[in-house]
Amino acid sequence: MKKYHIIILVLLCVSATVFGQPSDLVKSDGVTYPIHQANIGKIAFMRKVVPIELFTQADFLTNVEFNEKSDFNIRAFLGNSLTNYLHLLAPSLTADELIKNGNYQFTFWVDNQKIYVENLNVGAGSTDSKTQKTFFRVPLISSTNEDSWGRFLWNRFYGNGGSDALSEGEHLLKIEIRPYLKLTEVITGNVIAEGQIKITVPAIKIDEKLIKVQKIKPLKDFNISKSKIDTAKIEALNRKIATQNFKRITSIIVLKEGELLLEEYFNGASRKTLHDTRSVGKSFASTLLGIAINDNFIKSENQTLNQFYKLTTFQNYSATKDSVTLKDLLTMSAAFDGSDMDAESQGNEENMYPTKNWVQFALNLPIDQSKVTNKRWDYFTAGVVVLGDVIHQSVPNGLEKYSKEKLFRPLGITKYKWQFTPQKVANTAGGLQLRSLDYAKYGQLYQNKGVWNGKQILPKEWVYKTFSHQIKLSEEEYYGYLFWNKIYHVNGTNYEVYYSSGNGGNKIFIFKDFPIVIVITSTAYNTPYGHKQVEKIMKNYLIDAVIH
Repeated sequence: MKKYHIIILVLLCVSATVFGQPSDLVKSDGVTYPIHQANIGKIAFMRKVVPIELFTQADFLTNVEFNEKSDFNIRAFLGNSLTNYLHLLAPSLTADELIKNGNYQFTFWVDNQKIYVENLNVGAGSTDSKTQKTFFRVPLISSTNEDSWGRFLWNRFYGNGGSDALSEGEHLLKIEIRPYLKLTEVITGNVIAEGQIKITVPAIKIDEKLIKVQKIKPLKDFNISKSKIDTAKIEALNRKIATQNFKRITSIIVLKEGELLLEEYFNGASRKTLHDTRSVGKSFASTLLGIAINDNFIKSENQTLNQFYKLTTFQNYSATKDSVTLKDLLTMSAAFDGSDMDAESQGNEENMYPTKNWVQFALNLPIDQSKVTNKRWDYFTAGVVVLGDVIHQSVPNGLEKYSKEKLFRPLGITKYKWQFTPQKVANTAGGLQLRSLDYAKYGQLYQNKGVWNGKQILPKEWVYKTFSHQIKLSEEEYYGYLFWNKIYHVNGTNYEVYYSSGNGGNKIFIFKDFPIVIVITSTAYNTPYGHKQVEKIMKNYLIDAVIH
């Protein structure tokens, strides 16, 4: 008897969805256009945007030549609105509860292989569209950079296997859309729209000269290494960069035993280029703090903020603020209510930049009691700004001149550019630009345990502390003093690295057990593939090619 009840319930749900019976939770726009009625449950692929009232069956593309600079859209024809589909998954929830906990799930298939699945963030799309719309258009590629979650969805697909799957030649791209709810667990509904299209990816014409390992020109800063490299692997990597499989890479530098083994520039960059490596600059704040402590301008990283600021004069004062240490800022474990990983966090860096005083912004933040109860790592750019300000007020003539005298001049770095905070303090949040070879010098300084040309520039003890596992991030990842730590597994060998990391895939890798430093610069800012493609470059090409 129970089986019949279940079957009847399912039929009622299906009937309600297809025929718009009163069991719908909200009133949708319904199905009014003939083209919609004829294509319920289908996705149309389009180049140009054709208004729904003019859209015909002939506007459904069946094949297209892939071009990252040409518009590429989809239009989904649904039988009901998203809210009503979600209602079927959790009938007891209100409409408001449904859209706060659910959205569309997109699945991308290429040549019948599932490549990428994403549950759209619940913030994607307006409340009205989710409640009422029964068809919608999504720009996946926009020549005008149309503001839409669809472009970012496509980039995430592309950065998570899509670029490899859509290699040169013909492919079948299929997209499926389902509703999903995240309650105690994720509940996914049936497919509510799907479509497929043949995509031809043309061969990219490239100058074969770009594929060859670039010859290193003589220079005074480094000896040129005579060690061998796997030329075939480097050329395979160069081909990936030239054909834009790896996008917007601007340079790769490899030092082995302190000598220049590989020096490659791409996409218009050269030896003279100053690279904006974003948060790579945070590591320099750690370096300068270590030097300042050694010079006795700051006692130690265990000093508390109340020794540098009258914290009672800032908003949201709490006695807990008095106990926040410089080390807490170095290890991203301060108890401030600030997180760059949470767009809704009041201490998110994007809320800091428009303000007139970044230090005040940070110190005005309230304390997150959950971090007091359970100390944890949370990426907090504003805290590094405070750290830079502490150094600035503690050393003679300020941070910029101190960095020149104590770090850049000893390393022979003469070409660089600081960005500045609104208070005209050198920006330690990530506002330092250097040449690739100078980033390599910086990495080699750490590889040398703080020594450069026989002189101890950075205390050895500080390098040791910096490269200790201060905060555990995952089973094989840790955080030190504004440096990251992880292990690469390549061909049965473990390669532990400490590294600086910046938006877009900018990295300085210092290998723990091998005399190797690798610098990668990139302009793939705010893309889902920036960091991911560097992981592939390291694991599939560079490590194997340069370490023998």
